[in-house]
Amino acid sequence: MKIGIAGIHRVATVMLTSGAVLTTGALAAPAATASPAAAVTAKKPSITARGGYAMNSGTGKSLYTKAADTRRSTGSTTKIMTARVVLAQKNLNLNRKVTIQKAYSDYIVRNTASSARLIVGDKVTVRQLLYGLMLPSGCDAAYALADTFGKGSTRKARVKSFIGQMNTTARSLGLKNTHFDSFDGIGKGSNYSTPRDLTKLARNAMSFSNFRSIVKTRSTKQKTVTKSGGYRTMSWTNTNPLLGGYSGALGVKTGSGPEAKYCLVFAAKRGGKTVIGTVLASSSAANRTTDARKLLSYGFAK
Repeated sequence: MKIGIAGIHRVATVMLTSGAVLTTGALAAPAATASPAAAVTAKKPSITARGGYAMNSGTGKSLYTKAADTRRSTGSTTKIMTARVVLAQKNLNLNRKVTIQKAYSDYIVRNTASSARLIVGDKVTVRQLLYGLMLPSGCDAAYALADTFGKGSTRKARVKSFIGQMNTTARSLGLKNTHFDSFDGIGKGSNYSTPRDLTKLARNAMSFSNFRSIVKTRSTKQKTVTKSGGYRTMSWTNTNPLLGGYSGALGVKTGSGPEAKYCLVFAAKRGGKTVIGTVLASSSAANRTTDARKLLSYGFAK
């Protein structure tokens, strides 16, 4: 087949152009572009909570902040510190039995507080009280622990001593914007923390294996000893909806109240990365869960 001069010129031009493209391609590959899905995931989320914070628990690096250092009422997320103080006691015996007092029951009624439904006269172990504290958010369990591990000759003195231990621990952990005036979050106006401080507290508490085991438990049944020497089965369900509802969720604690609104301290692990954080003063129980999910997913995407 014969090819004219013009045809030869066109072929040569095409070959030369192709060669240039191939040569250029060998020297530098086209820049990679993020997929739309990845770009959406990595976008800083909007949350309804008035304050929020998330960090990489392994490195301590901040991943998200929103009014992270603004002091707010903490509700029952206070109980993270209650558990932390108990678990740090010297020579702690988790099988030690504590007799439930009428004062604990009266306190629940007087404050219309969340309860582990502990029965006066029953003997409950310290371990069981911790489950009753962290799963159903029992203020009666919190009172029993404060009364047991505080020091003093009267119940009032022991409770005051225990709250003192909570504040001493806060200072030792460098929580500069945190103060407790109660063992359960039902404070008198001076019970406050920040999203950053509560996240730091939770990160520290998660270093205790017993704490980790308790806060990741979705439900439990525990046998307590009754006043007459028999047994009673207590059933407790975790108030944290992330457990079983978010892949890799590890805990940690819900909180709510007239001033605190809706709070959630949360943690989850995927692969080798653990994201831990806090949302304070969200607008509803459903929204605090949505807020936490957003911050977790954002943290894992970063």
